[in-house]
Order: sequence, then structure tokens, then C-alpha cells
Amino acid sequence: MIPLTLAEVAAAVGGRPTGGTDPAIVVTGRVVTDSREAGPGDLFVAIAGDHHDGHDHAAEAAEAGAVAVLSGRELAVPCVVVDDTVRALGRLARAVVDRIPGLTVVGVTGSSGKTSTKDLLAQTLPALGATVSPVGSFNNEVGLPTTALQVDEGTRFLVSEMGARGVGHISYLCDITPPTIGVVLNVGSAHVGEFGGREAIALAKGELVEALPPGGVAVLNADDPLVLGMRRRTSARIVTFGESPDAAVRARDVSLDDAARASFVLDDGSSAAPVTLRLHGRHHVSNALATAAVLLACGCDLAAAAESLSAAGPSSRWRMEVSTRPDGVTVVNDAYNANPESVLAALDALAAMSAGRRSWAVLGEMRELGALAESEHARVGRAAVERGIDRLVVVGAGALGVASGARAAGGGTVVEVAPDVDAAVALLDELVAPDDVVLVKASRAAGLERVAQALVEVAG
Repeated sequence: MIPLTLAEVAAAVGGRPTGGTDPAIVVTGRVVTDSREAGPGDLFVAIAGDHHDGHDHAAEAAEAGAVAVLSGRELAVPCVVVDDTVRALGRLARAVVDRIPGLTVVGVTGSSGKTSTKDLLAQTLPALGATVSPVGSFNNEVGLPTTALQVDEGTRFLVSEMGARGVGHISYLCDITPPTIGVVLNVGSAHVGEFGGREAIALAKGELVEALPPGGVAVLNADDPLVLGMRRRTSARIVTFGESPDAAVRARDVSLDDAARASFVLDDGSSAAPVTLRLHGRHHVSNALATAAVLLACGCDLAAAAESLSAAGPSSRWRMEVSTRPDGVTVVNDAYNANPESVLAALDALAAMSAGRRSWAVLGEMRELGALAESEHARVGRAAVERGIDRLVVVGAGALGVASGARAAGGGTVVEVAPDVDAAVALLDELVAPDDVVLVKASRAAGLERVAQALVEVAG
């Protein structure tokens, strides 16, 4: 972050330094929300959550070197007091972003693929200028401003991943980091239980393009009608991407290797270049096209964009993370999160990767589907059978609809039900054989990453 005095911090957030706090103290380090990460020169933001209150750890942050605390109440350490520390964090980030001349903010949203696309941008944009991008899935009202506060005078690009659990959330995030380029990847079923329907999801995701200035660029998925319809909601320039022949940035001649890594021809209508992705799964073609559209909008030529996409690798854990054991078992850990569309994409990748080998899909509950939970879990079960997956292991009571759907579909898929993670680990330990391919996927709360980790740790 750029150095700021506590007086400047207080002015930015509408707070006040407490008595005895020197307003001339300078924050020279980072802004952190976890006291365990605090260090010399940092500003610690005390957030009161459902289970932990950061105010209780302010002294620990100070002992670690934090020069002050952004706090909701007076404390026994130097602090700037505000009414709402989360809102204040956002205001501070906006103040810092506004101080960076020539900064291009790339906002990314969608029901799935946000983190993978963010990772691609993080690896390809630096060729055009210094880039700040979030780690993991820092895409909410805490993670986004925390990332934005990493910019300094030399930063040219800020990638802002934007998630939403309701209408108005993305609009709020756009107020913190006003986008220059807005990327909408897709409108799926993630969080449909909270939104109430895909149309409501589209309404929320479209807040990103509504926030673009007239001189901005809206990067929209031409293969998703709900996304393409967002072009009516912005005065920014429209750039479409997809496999549709009408897309401005499109993929031709898509093929997969035996590890489900895609190759294609990147075409912008005036030139073309080959791309060979290092990411597993055909669904990454769309993410790569969105990234290419951003690169082209930022002045990169198409050949360089294709080369940088081909060089980019996986960088976030538990997202199509592929490991091969000494006995030849391939484990695909995609357990970070799940929604119906991402599970179907993962099953497609599993089918491609397991040609001639025995395939396993270990699936847990997909959360936040509301009234669609039963039918969507059943749809995933049918899809596993339709794709010829050999063995299906359904983990937990919340995912039982997957087993019901698979059994109703008939076919040759063997269906097993494990009541919990430990039972799934024991079952797989007994039955998985050398050279099998095992996909593990569920919503984050299901904890199925422990299944994948146990599989990888087995000695061959």
C-alpha cells in the first residue's frame, strides 16, 4: 500500500484517532484483517465476525508490529475508530485506488470460473504492466478491498474478482474499485437458492457492466444469452468472447489431449494464433477467451496473448488440481467449491482424462441451491451415468440426490454412498486400484478436500 498517515486514514474512512494516538504515525506496511499476519508498519482491521472478534486480538497485532488498528471501539492500542470496520475498509481501499494515476481496474464476475480467470489474468497481464491480483478467492466485501490496498504508484492493473450473494453486492464492490474493464463469464445456478432464480443472478452480475464508464470495456460471453443480454445495460464498448462464430474473440478447432487440456485457435477476426492450455478441462477455453479479450483491450497483440495463455499454469489450490501417485492413480482435486455447471464441467474433464482407465467421481453436496437442490443433485447423478463414469461415490446426506439420479438413469455406473468424509476415505482406500482416475468435487463446506488429500498421500 502507499504510505498513509493515520490522519489520512481517518479522513479517508470518516473515523477519528483515539486520544493518545498520534495522527502523524505512518502506515508503511500492509492492511491486514488477521492478527496472525500482522507485521511491522501494518494497519490491522478489527472485524467482528460470527465466531471471532478481531478486536480481541488487537494487542497481538500491535505486538507483532502493527502501528495502529482500524477499530469499532476504543482500545488500549493506537487506533482509528469508525462505526463499521468493514465499510471503512472499503472506503480506505477506494481512497487508495483513486490516488493511483492511470490504474486500469479489471472486474471479473460470473457464477463459475472467476478464480480461474483471475489466475490467468494474474499471469498474463504483468507483461503489459505491474499487476495486483487477489490470492485464492478474495472476492467479497473484505477480500476485494484488502487486495486493492496492495496497489502502489507503480501499479498499472488491478484485478478485482467480484462475487455476490444478492442484488446490490457487486454494485457495492464496484464502488470500492470502479472498473475500467468488466468481464462477465456466465450466469449459472451458483447461489440460486439465495437469489431466487437465474434471472435474479443475471440482474446482480450485470451490475458490473452498469458500473463501467462510457470509455470502458464490457467483456461478455457470447455463448451465454443471459450474459450477452447485458450489453443493453452499459454505454461501454462491448467485446464478446466465446465459440460462437459471432464472438469478437473466439476459439476455433478445439481439441483435448489425454489429460483434458485444451488446444484451440485464438481468432479475433483479423488474425489468429494457436493456444495450448496447461489447465485441465474444456471449460477453461471460455476462461482463456475472456482473458484474451482483456489482454487485447489493454493493447496486447493477439500472438503475444496466445503465447502468454499457453504459458500460464494452475495457481489456485483445489481447483482441477491434478496429482499422479507412484502407482499411476490420478487424483483430480476440484473440491474448493461446486455448483451444477462446474460439476458437469468437471465430469466432462474426468471422462476425457480416463479414456481406457477406470474412472471415479467422488461427489458431495452442492450448497445454496434452495428449492432446486433435489433436482440439481439428481441431474448431476444422471450426468455421471451419461458420461460413462465407472464408479460414483456420493458423500454425505446432502448429496443423496446424486445417488438417486444415477440409479434412476440406469447404465453401468456403480453407485456407492458414504455417510461422511472418513467413510469415503476408507472406501476409496480399499477399492481404488492402480491407474484409476479419481475426481473429488463438492461445495467447500463439505470438506471433500480431505478425501483428495488422503488419496494423494497413499503410497503407491
